[in-house]
Amino acid sequence: MLDLWGNLVPLILGSAVLPAQTIVTLLLLRSSTRSAYAWVAGMTTVRLLQGVLFGIVLTASEEHAGPKSPQVVLGTLLLVLALLLYVMALRTATGAEDEDAPPPQWVVKAGSMKPLAAFAAGAGFMILSVKYMVFTLGAISAIADAPIGAALSVLVFVLFVTLAQTLPFCLLALGSSSSSRSAATLQGIGAWLQRNNRRITIIFGLIFGTWFLLKALTLLDVV
Repeated sequence: MLDLWGNLVPLILGSAVLPAQTIVTLLLLRSSTRSAYAWVAGMTTVRLLQGVLFGIVLTASEEHAGPKSPQVVLGTLLLVLALLLYVMALRTATGAEDEDAPPPQWVVKAGSMKPLAAFAAGAGFMILSVKYMVFTLGAISAIADAPIGAALSVLVFVLFVTLAQTLPFCLLALGSSSSSRSAATLQGIGAWLQRNNRRITIIFGLIFGTWFLLKALTLLDVV
């Protein structure tokens, strides 16, 4: 179990810190709390469905390829994720836009999205975002590799999804409050993210890219 959480914690932190889901949640909270809830619900639904789908695939792969296959799968996924994070940091440092960020039209329309549209946008964003998908796949692979049983595996994955979306959930809690202090806090968080988004992305990409690279090489028995 300790080895499992040793693999999951960096995936949780990395997924939670990526700023895109937080920025859109903040934009939606400015106009409609219901739409913000729908956006987060859309992301959560897709992540849970990915857990069911890819969990079945990885379980079948383990049965046919032997007990060491999940280590290879997890190592490969982490290697891919490391490369994606390095590329993201390099592109951001050179002034390029993040390819996995929500499309500009989504951000522009965020202030006027109805709940149904926000749910669809959240689901679509989580489907199209390569980095978030690889984070989720990495978690599924790590859980599949742990001998903890089906029921506990489901519980751990649901906990992963919840913790990976800690920031949006916390923002929803703040946005549901009617106090002026909560509104000021949300405005301050939004302004800080807007000012430091590029810096966060670069530092995040370098730190987590290096960690995932070293972890992948260990799992693949390269080092």
